Amino acid sequence: MTPEAVLFDLDGTLVDTALDFFNVVNSLREEESLPALADSTIREQVSNGGVALACLTWEIDRSHPDIQDYRQRLLDRYENTVGDKAQLFKGFSELLNKLEQGSVPWGIVTNKPRLYTDLLLERMPLACKFVVCPEDVQRTKPAPDSLLLCASMMEVQPSSCWYVGDHIRDIEAARAAGMTSIAALFGYIEESEDPQAWQADHYVNDPYEITALLSGKA
Repeated sequence: MTPEAVLFDLDGTLVDTALDFFNVVNSLREEESLPALADSTIREQVSNGGVALACLTWEIDRSHPDIQDYRQRLLDRYENTVGDKAQLFKGFSELLNKLEQGSVPWGIVTNKPRLYTDLLLERMPLACKFVVCPEDVQRTKPAPDSLLLCASMMEVQPSSCWYVGDHIRDIEAARAAGMTSIAALFGYIEESEDPQAWQADHYVNDPYEITALLSGKA
């Protein structure tokens, strides 16, 4: 079934934002005389948010009394570089063009704070008419609120929407919203994770497979 709208998670799904975090994390580690981390190690944690990246950077855990200060220090460094290297995952330019040519609206639903989302989209640049951030809702993913808000903004039924994400919370949010869930296996998935256990409606190895779903060829 052709969807009335397609919604995307941002980090690790629509945009490869990890490219901006490699230097952020390792420059902060260098200041603490800690060894540089492999890009792949940093990439795994990007979808888990600022606290997870702070824990990785300073080798602390979430219970650290100053964890929010560390998180903010990391985000301040990120603010200066957001969008410098980030880019659409290969295949999304063609997919977004196909959606627009077919008059199928698309949007972004992310747990990334509005400040960094807006900076990223502006600096890439990437124009998106429908963008929902955590500040827009009372409950963030895995709650369905942000997905439902985006569907409302688009004036489409949630049951006619697809939601694509690279984390279990994305699939849980899509399920709770009554949307078709698509797991992006090319995203920032930790080695210990088993995406098949998420029970998504579809699994894709790259954006081209989403295009194939739209064409009924998958």
